[in-house]
Amino acid sequence: MKRSVIAIGLDAADPELLDDWMEKGYLNNLKKLRKQGAYGRLEGGNYYKAETPWTNFLTACEPEATGYWGGIKLIEGTYDVQNIQAYDFEEHPPFYALGSGHKVAVFDMPKGTLSPNVDGVQVLAWGAHSPGTPSHSQPKEVFLDIERKYGKHPALHKDHGDWWNREYLTGLQSALQKGIEARTQICLDFLQEEDWDLFLTVFGEPHSAGHDFWFLSQPDHPLYEYVKNRFPKSDPLLETFRAVDASIGKIVETASEDTTIVIFSVHGSGNNTTDVPSMFMLGEFLYRWNFPGEALIAKGDPTKEPPTPLLNPKRKTWTGEIWQLREDPNIIRRSLRRSLPSKAHKYIDRFLGSIMEPDLSSAQKLQAEKDPFFWQPVSWYKPFWPKMKAFALPSFSEGYIRINLKGREPHGIVDPSDYETVCDELTADLMKIINPRNGKPVVKQVIRSRNSSLDRDPKNPGADLIVEWADIPADVIDHPKCGRIGPVPYRRTGSHRARGFINIKGPGIAGGTVLPEGRSIDVGPTILNLMDAPVPNKLEGKSVLWTLSQAETLTSSKA
Repeated sequence: MKRSVIAIGLDAADPELLDDWMEKGYLNNLKKLRKQGAYGRLEGGNYYKAETPWTNFLTACEPEATGYWGGIKLIEGTYDVQNIQAYDFEEHPPFYALGSGHKVAVFDMPKGTLSPNVDGVQVLAWGAHSPGTPSHSQPKEVFLDIERKYGKHPALHKDHGDWWNREYLTGLQSALQKGIEARTQICLDFLQEEDWDLFLTVFGEPHSAGHDFWFLSQPDHPLYEYVKNRFPKSDPLLETFRAVDASIGKIVETASEDTTIVIFSVHGSGNNTTDVPSMFMLGEFLYRWNFPGEALIAKGDPTKEPPTPLLNPKRKTWTGEIWQLREDPNIIRRSLRRSLPSKAHKYIDRFLGSIMEPDLSSAQKLQAEKDPFFWQPVSWYKPFWPKMKAFALPSFSEGYIRINLKGREPHGIVDPSDYETVCDELTADLMKIINPRNGKPVVKQVIRSRNSSLDRDPKNPGADLIVEWADIPADVIDHPKCGRIGPVPYRRTGSHRARGFINIKGPGIAGGTVLPEGRSIDVGPTILNLMDAPVPNKLEGKSVLWTLSQAETLTSSKA
């Protein structure tokens, strides 16, 4: 007998943050659902944690099986990096592609695809954060009808700004509130149209709010004490979650008693510890590591106490702020670069000459060359990559390092016989990086993605070494050989954590049930289990209800 399931994902909603706010009485609908059902934590991957969670959820497989490590991909045999957006789902289709016999509605699933094997409705990229997929639907007219009735989500592709831009933050808060209101009505429309076997939707607003409002909400962020009064009458992160909580309450009210409700998050959020070190510092560190005694950007003095964090950047973008910190022996040129807009720098070079040859590629130059990651400073070092033993790739989370290997890279300089030695030496030096503000290591661990230099599995990630950063944000770092980098401005103030949760309320689920810890890839099979739908053997994930049953059996046998 088929059973109906309403599954609501909360993108990047952190379980620890939700626990705190539920205890304080801020999120009463989520608190009520938790008391009425079964609840458990989910563990995600400790690396590539920003790029892979939704693909892992959709395929119920880990990246080692899909070969998808995110939208950033190095083109083999080149030094070019491309944005491949979402996984193609050819080998591993979405778990809800059940064919005829199961009526499925999917609304605003991030990193998804329009699957031909779904009997129902699919709507993608109406308001998801960085959806990685075009704004369209199946049937085609559904998306057009939604936009005609409710308009476009006001934050779609517009939730990328800087923490020092109050106008941007105020506008984003308003856009997210309006988006949640419209999203609620769209969900209610879907649920009134038909009795779906599965209705799946994802609230993308917590993801956007977490990135941009974290420092205004959480006292442990380094900027909080300095800027907490910028929104003196509200906590915009909390207000976003309260609006989502109210929306969930309205959706759940429409469900019949025999409908199962699943609330889940496949990854969480915390202080942003990745953007600054991964998108900039790692690139500069590797330049200095490869060329001892040289520095290109943000050279600091490690003999002095680091100054107060940069609180009032002058540029409109973080990228512009980093670019104007370039080193330049020419005093006039350096002064002009730091006082004039970045777009004027090409004219400075024309009249005063460039700093060096080869030189860093500016964001403007890379943008003109259609480099999708022109805004990440690690990409500015590309002219030097052929001469470096190791270089940093663009990233949305951890630090990604590629070894410039002979026979693999077009101008490789590391002999395969030296691969392990280079990895060992670089790992040892990375572990020596210190945050001078607290004296603690900045690197938590360095993970190797390959067994050897001969490992050419096409499903491997592009990085040979993955740098997992410590949990404390760093705007300045010190190294005994490479010196000080920074301080530089913080970028987005919130980033991701490899933790999530699942909450299930419905027939046969006892209130207060504690589920054993699962994985993000277990959510899809759990939903299929609740629907009484077949669970393909190809899925690596397992239903958390099966795990619960096994745990209960084990406990009973021991008793």
